[in-house]
Amino acid sequence: MERNTKKGLITGFFGVIFVGLQPIIARLRPIAVDAYLSGAMTCLVEMIIFFPIMLIEFKSINSKSQIVNNKGNQIIKLHFLKGWKKNFWLLIFIGLLFGLNQILFFIGYDLAEPIIGSLTQKTTVFFSLFLGYILLKERITKRQVVFSIFLFLGLAISITDFFTLINISLNILMGVGIILAISLMWIFGHTLTKPMFSRDEVTPIQMVFIRNMISGGILVITYLIFFTPNISIFIEPGHLLFFFLMGSVYGAGLVCWYKTLSYLEVSKATTVFAPTPISSAVFAIIILGHQFTIAHLVGTIIIIISIIIIVNQKKE
Repeated sequence: MERNTKKGLITGFFGVIFVGLQPIIARLRPIAVDAYLSGAMTCLVEMIIFFPIMLIEFKSINSKSQIVNNKGNQIIKLHFLKGWKKNFWLLIFIGLLFGLNQILFFIGYDLAEPIIGSLTQKTTVFFSLFLGYILLKERITKRQVVFSIFLFLGLAISITDFFTLINISLNILMGVGIILAISLMWIFGHTLTKPMFSRDEVTPIQMVFIRNMISGGILVITYLIFFTPNISIFIEPGHLLFFFLMGSVYGAGLVCWYKTLSYLEVSKATTVFAPTPISSAVFAIIILGHQFTIAHLVGTIIIIISIIIIVNQKKE
């Protein structure tokens, strides 16, 4: 096994654990802490986590970038967020989008069970295909279309317990709808920023830091203005522990994802992260006492197989 492949599998393994923990920690949110504040503080903790990582990356890139001009051996250093002026409003929009996404994350998982919610989030693969086709004119194969249908079939089986429509919970359906919206907006945000990566104007690590700085700043300021909370809500030990755990788990999942991408191709990295619903199910059973049904199992298998085929299908 190649060294990079081994590293990618290791970081991917830990990523699956951290991503699987996200809905579990979200469900442990203290009663006094609403979804708005949870989203704001999660963004701020992520920003704090990614700040030193961004500095290390920036120093590494700067030390390795030796571009010689036509006049001699002049070294041109790379700058942080090159072209930020022309992307200013795009960055503000991305910050607002991901801030809203973070709030909806907590609302969605309040309504839907962690197992169902985690399975629903795997629809990001479909939305990536859809938005890539609509916005970036990327081609989609017939096989990808077919297995996108199977992906939603697996989700439907998990939600409805093999299409037993009588016992469907309205709350779960609402939660699934919100998490589908989250998945769409998440991919939409990444699709909008993809050209910036292609033009080497920003790195993924820098983008995560910037978007969380904007999201967290806007959410905290608006929360203080419109909700006029008791300041003690920010410093109560139990709340601080929740903020730290949620932001750390979310941030660690992102770090592992980007590190896995640095070692493996996108399709292989996505395949490695495909089993996150399984880790969510294990944690939901152990920590929350939830049940993992046959319908969940069948739906999970169908969804994971569909994801693997979709992301590894080469464009014809």
